[in-house]
Amino acid sequence: MRVMVLGGYGNFGARICRALAADPSITLLVAGRDERRASAFAGELNHAHGAGASAAVVDCQSPDFSQALREHRVELLIHTAGPFQGQDYAVARACAEAGAHYIDLADGRRFVCDFASAMLGPFVAANRVAITGASTVPALSSAVVEFLTRGWQRVDSIDICIAPAQTAPRGVATLEAVLSYCGVPIPVWRGGRWQDRAGWADLQRVQFARLRPRLGAVCDIPDLELFPAHYRVQDRVEFRAALEVGLSQCAFAVLAWLRQRGVLKNPASLARLLNAGAKVFDPLGSALGGMVVRVVGVNADGVLVKRAWHIAADNDHGPEIPCMAAILLARRLAAGERMESGARACVGLHKLEDFTPEFAKWGMVTDVVEEG
Repeated sequence: MRVMVLGGYGNFGARICRALAADPSITLLVAGRDERRASAFAGELNHAHGAGASAAVVDCQSPDFSQALREHRVELLIHTAGPFQGQDYAVARACAEAGAHYIDLADGRRFVCDFASAMLGPFVAANRVAITGASTVPALSSAVVEFLTRGWQRVDSIDICIAPAQTAPRGVATLEAVLSYCGVPIPVWRGGRWQDRAGWADLQRVQFARLRPRLGAVCDIPDLELFPAHYRVQDRVEFRAALEVGLSQCAFAVLAWLRQRGVLKNPASLARLLNAGAKVFDPLGSALGGMVVRVVGVNADGVLVKRAWHIAADNDHGPEIPCMAAILLARRLAAGERMESGARACVGLHKLEDFTPEFAKWGMVTDVVEEG
């Protein structure tokens, strides 16, 4: 299968390319607008893996992008060129027109939640598969929720927190994405109804199995909208991000406060500056990051249960996690697995056990804790 990774030499795209380069069922195309970087990275992959990777210079914003996909004979495109907040579906639409499967790493709430209704028709007509949100959320998070609540009669609450390592590689696009909703009202399912919470505000202390406690702030992800209906959650679905250095977390809270009061209209414009300045805090942090998913509900025996799943990623390997779901899907498609044509969010498409070899590869440790 000819697989093109759009943004293939970027922070996440490069990781996906390294994982797929040695797969004998995949011919890899490292794609982007920078010919020098794409060619250099393809050469690096071929030297390291003996792979047949090649560079593809493309502009996904071009009206002729679907023609470029045909010329490169692309069968699957993996879209990693974020931020997805504010993006339209032009790349996915071009894939449908070119007769290619499509996977993205989107975590933008509107992008992921509106994707199926917008792109179902084109991909059914093309008899191809389009999957959005093949990343930590909602792909891995939904796999964890289904593992923890297997056989339950009722799910009362789901709480998710991601805690990145301070020294892990950062990207401007990622910061632009998270700053886009800093201080903006976010609809959150709380108390069995929708309530607004300001992004990067409402700090709460979060406990982890193998990380020190951190302050977590409310963030906007697709799970907040997808999970209440999908899992019939009675009370609450919340997501928080917990930076390792408390000063950084408080700085984001200040930006949220300034935006709420109209003093700072576009925090995302500070992404490049903040990305560069974050290195100042690296000596205060570490290379250890992680994630926790907590669920409360009634199990098969009618007993109220509280369970949690934790993962700890050391040595700055945390950014590998958002890439895993897309890697697993690409391998399945390349191996000939048939999936129902159409477009959908990546909820329930993986089992947690599918991720186990990937976790082991990077020395990540998981814990399941019965909390009550």
